[in-house]
Amino acid sequence: MRRGDGDLYAEIIDTTCRITKDSIAGGVGELLRMRMWQRQLLRRMFARRVDGYLKHRTELVGMPRKNGKSELGAGIAVGNMLLGPQGGEIISCAGDRDQASIIFNTAKRMVEMDPHLSGVIKTYAKVLEVPSTGTVYKAVSAEAYTKEGLNPSLVLFDELHVQPTRELWNVMQLAQGARPEPLIIGITTAGVRTDRTGLDSICYALYKHGVEVAQNIIDDPTFFMAWWEPAAGVKAPHDQPKTWRESNPGYGDLIGEADFHSVVRRTEENEFRIKRTNQWVASGKVWLPHGAWDACKAVDRYPGGPPDGMDVVIGLDGSKTGDSTALIGVTVEDRPHIFVLGIWERDPFDPNWRVPRAEVKNALREASRRWNVRENPWDDYLWQDAAVELTEEGLPIEPYPQTPERMGKATQGFYEHVTLAALTHDGDPALSRHVNDAVPKPTSQGFARIVKETPDSPRRIDGAVTAVFTLDRALWWLNNPPDEGFNIW
Repeated sequence: MRRGDGDLYAEIIDTTCRITKDSIAGGVGELLRMRMWQRQLLRRMFARRVDGYLKHRTELVGMPRKNGKSELGAGIAVGNMLLGPQGGEIISCAGDRDQASIIFNTAKRMVEMDPHLSGVIKTYAKVLEVPSTGTVYKAVSAEAYTKEGLNPSLVLFDELHVQPTRELWNVMQLAQGARPEPLIIGITTAGVRTDRTGLDSICYALYKHGVEVAQNIIDDPTFFMAWWEPAAGVKAPHDQPKTWRESNPGYGDLIGEADFHSVVRRTEENEFRIKRTNQWVASGKVWLPHGAWDACKAVDRYPGGPPDGMDVVIGLDGSKTGDSTALIGVTVEDRPHIFVLGIWERDPFDPNWRVPRAEVKNALREASRRWNVRENPWDDYLWQDAAVELTEEGLPIEPYPQTPERMGKATQGFYEHVTLAALTHDGDPALSRHVNDAVPKPTSQGFARIVKETPDSPRRIDGAVTAVFTLDRALWWLNNPPDEGFNIW
């Protein structure tokens, strides 16, 4: 019994699959040449158990652009048409039809260019077929509801990280249930960690599963992952040759170093990290430099919160149902400390969820009893009644109109304090997520304010916005201390 089919796939690709676009790897029409790392990858992907069946059912292969992902995927599709089961059904999927067609069109061109392949595989506009076995290969797009009734033996997901939801992946995986050796392969770069629902994307969830399998935290022999990324992970500097070498298996062979030096100077940092170093990011665009916010974390500075009686500013950005409500404190001192009193987020699975307004108001009252609250800056659009109520109780509520000019300057001040490590924060994970999900939007005054990546994005940035304007007011109080004997009450 053979140990696997990887060498057979490599032989088919080496002897029949041809380059379809001029590149460093060679000219159009030349045979592809499998590199050693590609051969080793194929051996692991198509390993067999002692009983002869394929070892893996789900696979995730992640590497940056220009390392031959499309050609490898097309070669796997061609090889499976010849080595796969009788009556096989091979499907290429992606987030849209154009993306789904990339691997298919590459495979189709390979068949057309090689006399051996074209003698066995018949090509049509949108289907490849092996008449002698009844095996077919086609591409489909992301509208999962139209895919019911398929019975794929092999599914190739191109750029899995862009799938808007898990729906198409789930449909394809369930459709393979009747196959004795089902295989679903995601071939992708990294991407943004969450999908449009605000939860972990299917690709990031599989990546985390693969990491836990590799670390022997989870025992899942049916799952295989090969992932190239920098050894230092998300902390690796994106603009260094060491990072490029570690994350690109084709570095110096399929991709030249000069290409990286050229691209890094004209590509946004997060986009470069995703596409060229295969690193996961919180957002497609970047507001703060990578790692700057995490570098300011100081959980031991004020464990349990600042000392009682300390001068602080406590800001609120209130919502009713759709977004989140954030209550953020900032100490009034030379190196301010940001701490979270509460972030209340809508439950996406509960249409009746409402912000617990009484809980939020009680948190403000408790804060006023514990610390010397100089001010409660207030985004009062939806909370005007609460502002009136708490003002009457003596809390120093002050409206904070979020005009572009004011928020632009406040955002710039926040940015400078973070990048210079001139502040600390308590490491609250919800606030860190909100900060990472914020993206910059230039204003007419020349400053950038923070917004969601798209207006309808499920990601939340309310905590970040609150931290920005609360720091702004804490700095004002630091630079404008009240006269001795002054009582804010």
